[in-house]
Formats: sequence, C-alpha cells, structure tokens
Amino acid sequence: MAGGRENPPTKQDIIDGVECFLELYKQLIVEKSAKFYDSKLLTESTVFIDADPSGSSEWEFTADETWCNINGVLHGGAYGVIFDMCTALTMQSVSRPGYWEFLAGVTRTLNISYLKAIPLGTKVRVRCQVEQHGRTMALISGWMESMDGKIKYATAEQHKVYVPAIPEYAARLEAMKNARRRERLKL
Repeated sequence: MAGGRENPPTKQDIIDGVECFLELYKQLIVEKSAKFYDSKLLTESTVFIDADPSGSSEWEFTADETWCNINGVLHGGAYGVIFDMCTALTMQSVSRPGYWEFLAGVTRTLNISYLKAIPLGTKVRVRCQVEQHGRTMALISGWMESMDGKIKYATAEQHKVYVPAIPEYAARLEAMKNARRRERLKL
C-alpha cells in the first residue's frame, strides 16, 4: 500500500509529488528568509518537466553565467549540484510516508563522467532514473543531453544512504500531496 492508498501511485500522483516538493521548498525559503546553496537551482534555473512511477524524472536547465566558469562553459561543480538535486528529487517517484520522503537521505557517492562541455546559454535536458531503492540505500542514474537528445554531455551515478527527513517538512509535503490528490479527484 503506497502512501496509505490501496492503489499504487499514478503518474499524476508522482508529478504532483515533485511539484508539491518544489512548492514547499519555495515556501521554506520565504519562511526562513534564506538563500540556500541550491535555492537558485530549484527556484529559477531548473524546470521540472515530467516524472513517472517507474522512477524516472525529466528536467530542463539553461547554463547561465551563475553556473559557468570563465571559459564560458558549465563549471564542473555545477554538474554536481544539478545532478545531486535532480537525482534526489527523482526519489519522490518512489517515496511514501516514512520511506524516502522530503529529501530523506544523503549522498554517499556521486560519480560524474564529463563527456562534452556545455557552452554558456545552452539549454539541456536532465534525465534521472531510480535504478534501485531499499530501506537504507538507493542508486539513481542521471544524464545531461541536448534538447534533441543527439548530444550526451555528462552521466552520473548517485548512491544515497537513508537518513530520515525532517518530520515537519515530511508532514507538510504529505499534506500538500494529499490536498492536491483530493482536489484532483473532485474534478
């Protein structure tokens, strides 16, 4: 029983889960009057496109000056934070109360293969896939490619170790997802 429901989550449930996460993240930034390291990435630079119960997600990202180096290409460290956050949010596709909810877990390893530089101003597609997940560990893969899928810029493999989410955040996220599900089912 996923998330207290008798039926497995639908594609729309998964999409709503990621969208609710992003909405809650924005609320937390305002409430805390904070600028977290990943704030611009999650609120401005990265656009959520799709997610699926199979454990996949899709994002768009444009390499602006914030993320590029003096050579006019995406900085190697920027690849790291982009992959780290997009793969972490992909865990929303398999999460349920008490299981990999609201950023539960920490990165154990993040291996990136840089295949081709991403020039300043280039829009790329970031795709992620949960390869395996269990009670204490998960493996998520990711890749950055051109919008037409013809160029692969980088690949990543992230190993996560489960650490419980902050209970308040997890509860707020679950309440948001439930409210959205109730609203959708009324229609």
